[in-house]
Amino acid sequence: MHRNIFTILLVTTLSLSAYSDYDMDGVDDTLDKCPNTPFSDLVDVDGCSTISVLNSHHFDIVFGVDNSQVNYATLEKSDTFTQSLQFDYYYKRFSFQASSSYYNSKNSASTNSGLNDSFLGAYYSLKPNDKMIVRLGAGIILPTYDDELNNNNTDYTASVNLSYLLEDMNLFVGYGYTIVTDDDIANTVTYQNTNAFTAGLGFYPSKNLYLSGAYNSSDSIYEGVEKINTASVYVFYNIDENWFTNLTYAYGLSDTASDDTIAIRLGYYF
Repeated sequence: MHRNIFTILLVTTLSLSAYSDYDMDGVDDTLDKCPNTPFSDLVDVDGCSTISVLNSHHFDIVFGVDNSQVNYATLEKSDTFTQSLQFDYYYKRFSFQASSSYYNSKNSASTNSGLNDSFLGAYYSLKPNDKMIVRLGAGIILPTYDDELNNNNTDYTASVNLSYLLEDMNLFVGYGYTIVTDDDIANTVTYQNTNAFTAGLGFYPSKNLYLSGAYNSSDSIYEGVEKINTASVYVFYNIDENWFTNLTYAYGLSDTASDDTIAIRLGYYF
């Protein structure tokens, strides 16, 4: 089995008094023959390292579908269906990501579809101590989305995510900043740089299942628009050594957010 550090996560109140996994490797402490394996290692059913990610490289590919009631590029209330494709490459403490998606958005007045903006990013993970993991990231957002609002320039992002292990749980916070370089439209649209924040709690109820919950807040790219606030639930499941899946549900807490957003991902690890 393998482990993942999650960035889209959530709050929950389930009790795990009968389950404890101090090193977060998916093996209960009562069965774990190697109770202090590094967080990034691949482990066997006894909780002992088989392959260290820090000494190897690997890939994954993830396909996803999303549905929401908002087109975030226009902030119109629209039934929007999105298909996404993501590639990840991992080498030691580094990881690299490329992703893009295709949307179909429909409201009472019109229907439109096309590519969303695409993303290229790089990340570096630090482990200051046995309980904390810090993930630093930077990336570019390529203007593959085509509309009439001048969303036509490359944007730049930076992020930091912290995960703190606490017995069988992990507390996490994340912050992201995006430099938006799109051209303003006089008397119509003014763009702004954006801040994004997330905080939550996650845990393993079983060796292959991870659950989390989070509060998420992000600025709109449009100046003068209310922040986009959501509460989200995240579920990750290792199907076998190669296949994994995850589900995210987000509930809108602001008028600018979709009332309900659901995303399903299926990935292959090799």
